[in-house]
Amino acid sequence: MASAKLFLCAGARVHLVDVDEARLRAARDALSVDGAVSFTVSDMATPAACRDSFAQAGGPLHALVHMAGIFEEDPLHDDHAVWNRAIASNLTNAYDACIAFRQLRDTSTQTAIVLASSRAFQRGAVGRAAYSAAKGGIVGLTRTFSREFAPQVRVNCVAPGLIQTRMSEELVARAGEQRMAEIPLGRFGEPLDVAGPVFFLCSDAASYVTGQTLTVDGGVINA
Repeated sequence: MASAKLFLCAGARVHLVDVDEARLRAARDALSVDGAVSFTVSDMATPAACRDSFAQAGGPLHALVHMAGIFEEDPLHDDHAVWNRAIASNLTNAYDACIAFRQLRDTSTQTAIVLASSRAFQRGAVGRAAYSAAKGGIVGLTRTFSREFAPQVRVNCVAPGLIQTRMSEELVARAGEQRMAEIPLGRFGEPLDVAGPVFFLCSDAASYVTGQTLTVDGGVINA
């Protein structure tokens, strides 16, 4: 929701996509100004579902922000259930969404895509091999699409560290003190800390930036 607020403040229209209708309605009601927020309930599990979800935005698309993902522990069993879910939601879905966006984008101007990687792709995440692999794949996807979609579409990604959201609650409760000690800026990230870089990468201020991964982790990885 933090990214949506910044886009709305800049005068944009925002179309939200999620699997949880109640959350979408609550977000629309909290954010909406003069009907500037719409939504589609979808898991975007297929290319067709991605195109249908984006088409419901009601016009040519100017930016795609793909922040979906699953952060499950990987038991390293022969059963590939966790692996398959991680790759499908974190990587395959981003691939399908990028292609659908390219098909429906505004062709009269340069547009932008921002994907969500993670600090995990750089240092690994013990217990979450599938998640780390998927987020590394996002970086490869970003670099490839930045070349393939150029010059009409710029493609970048952000790689957040520990951001205080529902997804990180268990990790903070279990190992928050240890993780805090690693952060030079001395605090966990907030959603707005990621929303700012996302907005920048979608804006004209980043018109000469593509194929990049911007780490947003309070300084844990600085090389």
